[in-house]
Parts: sequence; structure tokens; C-alpha cells
Amino acid sequence: MSIIDLSVIIPIYNEEENISLLYERLTSALKPLDVRKEFLFVNDGSKDSSMELIRQLAEVQEEVKYIDFSRNFGHQIAVSAGLEYVKGRRVVIIDADLQDPPELIVDMWEKMDEGYEVVYAKRRKRANETVLKKWTAKWFYRTLASITSVEIPVDTGDFRIMDRKLVDILNRMPEQNKFIRGQISWAGFRQTYLEYDRDGRHAGETGYTYKKMFKFALDGITAFSNFPLKFATASGFVVSGISFLVILYTLIQRFIFKNYEPGWPSLMVSILFLGGIQLISIGIIGEYISRMAANIRNRPLFVVRDSNVSKEKVLIEDEAV
Repeated sequence: MSIIDLSVIIPIYNEEENISLLYERLTSALKPLDVRKEFLFVNDGSKDSSMELIRQLAEVQEEVKYIDFSRNFGHQIAVSAGLEYVKGRRVVIIDADLQDPPELIVDMWEKMDEGYEVVYAKRRKRANETVLKKWTAKWFYRTLASITSVEIPVDTGDFRIMDRKLVDILNRMPEQNKFIRGQISWAGFRQTYLEYDRDGRHAGETGYTYKKMFKFALDGITAFSNFPLKFATASGFVVSGISFLVILYTLIQRFIFKNYEPGWPSLMVSILFLGGIQLISIGIIGEYISRMAANIRNRPLFVVRDSNVSKEKVLIEDEAV
């Protein structure tokens, strides 16, 4: 097997307006490196002509590879598929919307030469995004950082370059609900970052709806923190304490002050309060159990309809060649 120095993983979902420009910018940006490279497009069930454009590129450019999913499996699964199929000794993850500049990859490559296994891109500014999205992203990353034992960098996405040995470790993580940037942080190694200003989307609409963002946040929290379970336990103790005080108050009113008029409002408030805490606790426990069940079923992460690249084991020893 020929040695690939750099692999670029590009998850695709309805990006027909961006693919050609992205490829042009990638090839232009990476010319100074003068290394053997491959571009692996992972089509995550696009409904537009994205796959047709990728096939056309692959017909004329040997370095263009693709994986075509049978349906939409999600961004993190698309990246995971790319990690399984790439052959490069260094691997870049970048989205196709051109918010993350391909020109930064050369700087990330050179930063790795200083002895790092991971170099991730950290956002200084986020252009053309709503105040709500900026606020929710800021809140999520800082909340996640405060409740996990793993140091997950804030203001970062999946745009990064990593060493082959880290890719092999990620491929041995079988969980179904992927949170790749958290897994990379968990793996350790020497990691650093480069700062950049994130551009607005070049064309098309984002596939990350608020519903998907919420699910993504939930996957990140449940994968790397037991805080919600601890919160449910603590809430149980707090509610039990409040309930004891209410019982004590009721007994005092009944037997000392002889005030035992039926308290319909207080009764309903108590019942609804206790019921709400119980439902929240059951829901939190259910989220963890559902993720355990998904892993126990052990279904494949994705189904490939078509591909022009085979999954082959890449030996670390190749790096010495």
C-alpha cells in the first residue's frame, strides 16, 4: 500500500454549492506541503447533487475518495467513518461549508512538527451567526468544561489535525453516540491550538438545527460526565428534606395550633413539585440507559451504499519509511 502523508476528512450533507470551491481551496492551500494526500468525502445521505459532484471529481482526480452512506447517519458518524477509512499518517477533519479556512491546515501541519499529536483550531470570532446560537454554544462548552473530568477545549469544533496513532485509538472506541472532540481530549497526548476568525457559511443552509444541536450537546454531556445522575441524586435528597419540613409543619399545625383546614393549594404544589423532580430524575436515568442499550445492540455505526476506497489497516511502522 502506498504511503499517504495527509488525509482530509470532509463530511457532506447537502453541500452542492460548496464542494467545487472547497476542493479548489484545499488543493491550493496544501501545495506548499508537497506531500502525498487524499481527500475523503463522506456523503451523509445528501438529498441534493452533492454525491454526483463528488463522483465527477473522483473520476478526474485520483486523490479524491468518497464514501456514500445509505441514509443520513449524522455528522459525528460521518467523521467516524472517515477515520476508519483514511490511510494518512496525519489526518485533518474539516467541514464543507468553508466556515473553517483550509489555508490554516498548513500552519497546523507546521505546528505538529514541533512535537504535538493534535493541533485544533480555536475560534476567536464567529461571523454571520445569530446571537442565540453564539450564546448557546458559549454556554454549552463552558458548562461541559465545568462538569467533566476531561479537559475539553472551549470554542472549538472538529476542525483539527491529528497523528495516526490517535486515529487508531479513536477507531477502537465503539460507542454509538459519538462526541469526537471529547474522545480526542480523553485520549490525551500533546495537544495545542491555533486561533482563527471563523467565517460565515459560504452557501447553502446548515444541517445543524437546534434539535440536532441539543442532541449533540446531550451526547457530549452523557458521554463524559455523570453530573446529571449526581444532580438527580442531590435533587432527591433536597426534595426529601423539604418534604420532611412540610410534614413537620403539618403536624405542628394539626396537633399544636389545631389548624387543620384542608390545604388544597399547598397539597397540589407539593404533589406537582415532587412529581416534576421524579420525572426529571427518571428522564436523566433513561438517557443513560438508552445509550447503554444502543451500545449493547452493537449495530454498525453506518451503512455504506457505495465507495471508491477500501478499508485497510494502516501500520504505524509505515511512519518510519
